[in-house]
Amino acid sequence: MKNLRLFACLFLLGFLFTTLKAQEANDGSLGLPGDNLNLYAVLKLFQESETLEGFEKNLNDKNLQINNLDLDGDENIDYIKVQDNVDGDVHTIVLQIAVTPHENQDVAVITVQRFANNQVQMQLIGDEELYGKNYIIEPNYDTDGVAGETPNPGYTGNAQPVNGQTFVVNRTTYFEVAAWPVVRFIYMPSYVVWYSPWYYGYYPPYWQPWRPHYWHYYYGYHHNYNNYYYGHFRRSNHYRYDHWNDGYYNSRRSHSEVVYQRRQAGSYKNTYSRPDSRKEGTELYRQMHPKNATRAGNKPTTRSGVSKPVTRSEITKPNTRPDVNKQVARPAINKPTPRPDVNKPTGKTSVNKPSTRHSVNKPATKPDNNKNTRPEKPGKQPNTNKRGK
Repeated sequence: MKNLRLFACLFLLGFLFTTLKAQEANDGSLGLPGDNLNLYAVLKLFQESETLEGFEKNLNDKNLQINNLDLDGDENIDYIKVQDNVDGDVHTIVLQIAVTPHENQDVAVITVQRFANNQVQMQLIGDEELYGKNYIIEPNYDTDGVAGETPNPGYTGNAQPVNGQTFVVNRTTYFEVAAWPVVRFIYMPSYVVWYSPWYYGYYPPYWQPWRPHYWHYYYGYHHNYNNYYYGHFRRSNHYRYDHWNDGYYNSRRSHSEVVYQRRQAGSYKNTYSRPDSRKEGTELYRQMHPKNATRAGNKPTTRSGVSKPVTRSEITKPNTRPDVNKQVARPAINKPTPRPDVNKPTGKTSVNKPSTRHSVNKPATKPDNNKNTRPEKPGKQPNTNKRGK
């Protein structure tokens, strides 16, 4: 009987553990460094961009909350540069980070291929060091009845299941992708191939790195876009670019030994240590997009504490602002004399005139020694009515 109870307890514990793991999987995390750069958000930004230069700038914009990568572990966000490699009608657009002066790490690659009939197909592929093997994002192509098209697993009708949830699918065509502003731009005859000029230690003047957020905070912000992300984009199981291996992977791909060593050592796992910060990331979204939050039935809050970014170094670094709650730290010690009317509640207001305190801030103007502006005795009030004498 005891053995039966023990078996039942072990079974229950195993079931609870499996359930918790399933719940963790529903949040979409991979447990890899790439979790801190949401490729669905990157593809959405690419779709909305007009040029590759603008795409790179917005990709590194703090206010857009897209880049949360810190590959070198210096507690600062890394700058992502964009490089376009052109081979005929194929563009291999690489997103890359300079990890050291001598090592670059590819983050993801956008392949764009135009055909003779002006149709364009594209994909966004995460690098295996950051996302694992075959992490491919693409638009929800309307491919019903297209010869030779490999069906996407789990993709049926107008519904698309992702991480245990179902989203309404907005289908697109190769012609519609060809009309994206940035796609039209890179196929213009006057297009000058964009190859980011920035490198390690040398970045644009507008770039000011910030401290990375915990992943749950980052996810709490981005899950509000899931209806758009999964409604317009999907995971794929194959590469559309036929020359992926010889045209990029085996010839152009850059990978960093530093990133590999840090991943093997588990250095990136501390980003998952603050699940309580998810609600704060959600609250940040509501504050930055109050109209969207109102439509969803969520009232934006005015609490100032919620909008404070939850960074990874927050729990290890002490507060460096000791004078926030201490009134004694106010610069009263710089006054040459105490105000004589503090202890005497008289009705005279002459001591409140700023003329008796300006001499401290104007060292070039020496006070008249004949003027009695200071009390002769500690308890005696200065005679302010004899200033003209």
